[in-house]
Formats: sequence, C-alpha cells, structure tokens
Amino acid sequence: MPSTLELDSLPALATGYALLGSGGGGATRMLELVLKDSPNWPVTLHDVDELDEASPCLAAAFVGSTMLLGERLPGSDPFARLIAAVERWLGHPVPVVCSLEGGGLNGLVPFTLAGDRTIVDADLTGRAVPGLDQMSLLVDRVPGIVVACDTGAGGVAVLQTDRAVDIERVVRAATIQAGGAGGMVFAGFTVGALREHSIVGNTARALELGSAFASAKQLPLPTLASALDGQLLAEGRITALETDTRDAHVTTIAIDGRAGEIHRLVARSENLAFMTDGRLDAAAPDLIVVLDAISRDILEVTDLSMSRHVAVISLPGPRWWSDTPNRLRHVVPSTYGLNELDANG
Repeated sequence: MPSTLELDSLPALATGYALLGSGGGGATRMLELVLKDSPNWPVTLHDVDELDEASPCLAAAFVGSTMLLGERLPGSDPFARLIAAVERWLGHPVPVVCSLEGGGLNGLVPFTLAGDRTIVDADLTGRAVPGLDQMSLLVDRVPGIVVACDTGAGGVAVLQTDRAVDIERVVRAATIQAGGAGGMVFAGFTVGALREHSIVGNTARALELGSAFASAKQLPLPTLASALDGQLLAEGRITALETDTRDAHVTTIAIDGRAGEIHRLVARSENLAFMTDGRLDAAAPDLIVVLDAISRDILEVTDLSMSRHVAVISLPGPRWWSDTPNRLRHVVPSTYGLNELDANG
C-alpha cells in the first residue's frame, strides 16, 4: 500500500540521498529548505506495482553545476515550462513523476512536484552518476524518450532521439548556454517501463539509510558502518590530492590510515574506487561514502582537502546495474578510462 511521508521525514530522506550520492550529486540543503516550507506535506509515495502500468510518467532533475544552483537559485517552479513542453510534444498530460537521479539533491526533486503529480518510488540511476547517457531507460534502450531542458532566458529545448549520446551532448550544450545550470525533464515512458528498466524502491532505501545514519551518527565508526549495512574501509588523514595526467577530471586522494596503511580514493564528480596498499577494496557501482571523521558530515568530492581527517565507508550499490554485463559496463570505472579499477578485474 502507499506510504505517507510526513515533513519530519525530510531530514532522513535528504541524508539518505546524500549517502547515495557516493561523493557527488550535489548538496541537498537547497531543496531541503524549499521543501521545508512546502504546503504539500504529507506526501504519498507509491510503489511501482500500485499504479496503472499505462500511466505516463516523467522524471525531473537539475543538470550542470550544483554549486551554481546555490549561487543562482532556481525559480519557484523551475520545471513548469519543461513539463509543459513535453506534454505539448506528447499530446497528453503526464500525471506521474519519479526521480531521474537517485543520489544527491536530485533525489528530492519529485517532492517539489507533489502538489499536482503522483510520486512513484523509482529512479533512473540509484546513485549519483555524471552522464545523462547513463540513465537506466537509455541504457536499456527504451524507445520514445523525450527530453526538455533549459536553454537560458526562458528558452526550452525539446529533443527526441534513439541515441543516448545525443541527449548527453545536446543537453550539456544547452545547459552551458543557460549559464551552467538548469532543469531537465525526461518523458515518453510509462510506469510499466519502470518495473524492468529502473531502480525501484530507492526512495524507501534513502529513508532507511538516513534514519539509520541519524541513529548511529555518534557511535564508533565501525558501528555506524554496520548500521548502514556497509563496511568501514579506512580512517585517516588526507595527505595528497593529485590530478590524473590522463584525465584532468580524475583526482586521486591519498589517505594515511591509522595503522600505517596507504589508501587511495579515485574520484571524478563521484567516488569511483578505493584501494588499500594497492589492493582494490571497492569500486562503482558500489557506493563509496566519505565522512568527516570528527563531525560525521557526509562529504562531497569537492569537500576533500589536505589534512582533513576522514572515514571511508562502502555501501552496496543498486543491484539493477549488476544484473547484466551491458548495464554494468555503463557505471564501472572503466567507463571513464580507468580500466584497472573495475572490481571484476
């Protein structure tokens, strides 16, 4: 049966999505403040199997620089023009909304649309990912996807294509024209498509993770990791941050462990892999979460700095990505040219 989420569940939900960001996805604080004053609480959350499989669905998200969103706040209804555009293109209303990206601030976006749409507990990533061509519907080649995005100065671009790379390139170009950040809407699919071609139940997982984190936040780090159904990989001090000579978007963070171990965290906009003394301990699609070891703040890649005392925890990634080799190859480190860091060798 549907779940009813009260306003007091918002902090746990946001914390869960921050954990699912695996170091990326953007800070949730902005949308927490927006949703705190929303008149739409309590919010009803539906499982995929509770809705008519023929119901049209959309997914909304912010794209581009999440830091710019903090400096240039979106309007009171940032997705209205985009949703109107895809509904005109499709020729019918789209009454259901799901998450586009299941980690970071975009996990909360469907709750901003709760006033006039039904929220279904599914999303297209289950974690934060950098590429729009990594959305599950595109990975599984679901046909008929329509995308609308901001182009700046009130403009909207609408794109329909069977090539995922078109969406990545066109939306990125439009977002740059819009000033580096903007909104985006995926449509042209149904609730029924989500049953096979999305990560279902991720909102429930975020809420569970966030609640567990709040309860165990001040406990010893191994206990905290266990409460999250995860594993404590390291605790230590950051001693180096180095840009990869092959790819300027890749950073390697050196962490000196408490027992003398040498750890390496490899990251782009999200954490991709973690090693101890040259041994690979974790890699995407599993989640690699970095905390401030003292405050227990959940850190993004951009928060990592010299001499900071951190703890690293691994959490199981969404099983959807591991179900087939084709899905898995879209999210492992070799996707980004880091072939030696795939967990399967």
